[in-house]
Formats: sequence, C-alpha cells, structure tokens
Amino acid sequence: MRNFGFERLRLVNPYAVAYQEARSAVNAGEILRQAEEFKTLPEAIADCRLVVGTTSLGHRELLHPLRTLEYGGRLIRKSLAEAPVALLFGSEKFGLSNDDLSYCNWLVRIGTRGSMNLGQAVAVCLFELTRKARAPKPEKRKAATAEDLDRLTQLLTEVLEESGYVHSGGAEGKIRRLVRRLELPAHDAEVWLGMMRQIQWKVKREQQR
Repeated sequence: MRNFGFERLRLVNPYAVAYQEARSAVNAGEILRQAEEFKTLPEAIADCRLVVGTTSLGHRELLHPLRTLEYGGRLIRKSLAEAPVALLFGSEKFGLSNDDLSYCNWLVRIGTRGSMNLGQAVAVCLFELTRKARAPKPEKRKAATAEDLDRLTQLLTEVLEESGYVHSGGAEGKIRRLVRRLELPAHDAEVWLGMMRQIQWKVKREQQR
C-alpha cells in the first residue's frame, strides 16, 4: 500500500498473531498504526459508495458482474474522485466468502493461470489503480525553427559533398525534405549542428594532409 500511495487500511477481524507480526513491516509502520479494525464487513464499508471484491474464481459460481482488472481499475479511479471506494481482499487461503461477496457491487479478477498470494494480488491491483495517474507526462519540447532546420540542411549538405557522398546539385532539396521529416526539437537541432561541425572539421583536416 505504501509503495503505491494508499494509506487507508481497514481490517475485519484480523488474525491477531499475524497482525502483530505485520506491524514490524519495513517502512509500513504508519499505515499499520493507523489501520482501522472492525468486527463486521458492513461496518468497515459503511461510508463507501462502491464496493469491489476480488476473486480467483476457482469452481465458485459467481452471481456478480465480473470485470477485468484493467477495466475495473478505470471505473474505480473514476469513482474515487467522488467518494470512498472499498477494494476487498479475503484471506490468502480461502479468499472472500459468499457472504462477503454479497456486499460487493461487482468483482475483479487478475488474469493469471494460477493463484497469487495475498501480497502479490494487492500489489497488482494497486498498481493498476495508480498506473494512469503515475504515468509521466511527456515533456513539451520547443520545436526547431525553419532557420534552425535550414542551417542544419546547409551544413549537412556541405559535409556530404566534402566527404564525397553526394555529387549532384539537386541533393540539397532531398536533404531539406529529409531533415524536416525528422521533426526535430530545437535542442536536438543544435546537437546535430554541433556534430556536423565536428565531422566537417575532421573531413577538412584529413583533406589537407
């Protein structure tokens, strides 16, 4: 939970021995200290407008809509903007009971062939809930100006001519079109200009020997 930015942990009749041992979890002490304990599931989800259960299916006949984690994650993220949402996990051995599931609006399932332990299942679900929000926004980069591209075209043409790569007078137009198709940011255009100047200096030096 801490790794993915979640803080509100609610526990229904936690097994005392395991719960006490869990309190020593590395870097998760604050979440465990603030965890709320409830005697019944209805008490734990009383303020939630959406309750989503998790299941590994097995041979159980499901009486609820079952959604993929990816699609369910989108619905949960949308609901979280308006009200608390409960994502329910059962015990590692038995999962959620039929009675637990009866309190759910719908269910999600991780699409794996085998079963996952509780920690893995929680991590996968919480990753999906934060995947879109945590995706880095692409950096907006200033595009190179026409003048920048013309300078690069001219220098690249000179270097190719001096190196003997091109000989025809019509090559500059082809190179100009090629450079513009690259859609270079201004910073990258300057980098290319620097590289071309170094190559041109090296070519001229070799020719003078």
